[in-house]
Amino acid sequence: MWIVDHNSPYWYNNITLLYHKFTKKGLKMTSALILGYSAFDLGLFNDKDIRVDIIKTAIRRDLERLAEDGVNWLVFTGTLGFEYWALQVAKDMKADYGFQLATIFDFETHGSNWNEANQAKLSEFKQVDFVKYAYPQYEHKGQLRDYQKFLLENTDTCYLFYDEENETKLRYFYQMMKNQADYVTRRLTFEDLNEIVENFSEK
Repeated sequence: MWIVDHNSPYWYNNITLLYHKFTKKGLKMTSALILGYSAFDLGLFNDKDIRVDIIKTAIRRDLERLAEDGVNWLVFTGTLGFEYWALQVAKDMKADYGFQLATIFDFETHGSNWNEANQAKLSEFKQVDFVKYAYPQYEHKGQLRDYQKFLLENTDTCYLFYDEENETKLRYFYQMMKNQADYVTRRLTFEDLNEIVENFSEK
């Protein structure tokens, strides 16, 4: 268990030590947190939808740019939708680009009530190079705040699919990113996707 007592003043240090075990393979580990709209936010529940292909096209382009900038660790939180599609693309690119993949879940109970199809997707988040859980289970909202703080303080950048004109609960996390000094956020927006659509032909 990653954190045995969330009330302990040492819990944050315990997280950080475990994270450094994950990054100790190299002298410089440049990591990108992957976040974005959920499938529910987008109303996209069929992975064969042409819009998913468009999003994946954007993801591949942007992950190539991240690799060019020296990013070698991609950190996920286990959310279905943009994160899952990014995970699929990253797995396809892993051998050629040298990506290492990590999932840092908020709770051990994450996704426990999902249906069978979504449980299969959840299992893909667990079949990566590094997997840890912040807490055994949800008890109070302060856990989520500290979890988000940890993610921001232990990644160098965030690849974020989010548009301020289409707000969701991600707006709180996005505000934390903007408030954190020297933290770089690379956003994918609906305008970016519209540009891709103009040159995208349905296969």
